[in-house]
Order: sequence, then structure tokens, then C-alpha cells
Amino acid sequence: THPYSSWERGTNENHNGIIRRFIPKGRSVSDVSDQLVQRIQTWMNNLPRRILGFQTPKELFLEEITKLQLFTN
Repeated sequence: THPYSSWERGTNENHNGIIRRFIPKGRSVSDVSDQLVQRIQTWMNNLPRRILGFQTPKELFLEEITKLQLFTN
């Protein structure tokens, strides 16, 4: 990737936009509480994504964990 070439990192820029809904640009990261970080993480992991067939990252993660458990037992 190239610096200042945001169009090359669409997913990354999308995630940054989502995070900016909670933490405005210019706000010091040191002022962000652990509780807010956890809230953002939970919200993002439960947000349906078109690229995932409108499933959430959490749903797909749990499906994979279940597959691994079935495979190892």
C-alpha cells in the first residue's frame, strides 16, 4: 500500500469511519475509556456485513469455532 492512498484500503477506511462515529477526529486516544473501546468492539462484531452474506463477524466466528470443536472431538 501507499501512504495517503485511502482508496487502496477500502475495508480499513470503512472501519475507520465506523470508529469515528464513536470517537470524533481530533479526540485524544488516551481519553478513550476501556468501556468505550469494548462497546465499539461489540458493536462492530455484531454489525452485519454485505461481504459476509449479511452475517456478523461474531456469527461467522462462532460457526468456525463450532466446526473446529466438531472436528477435534
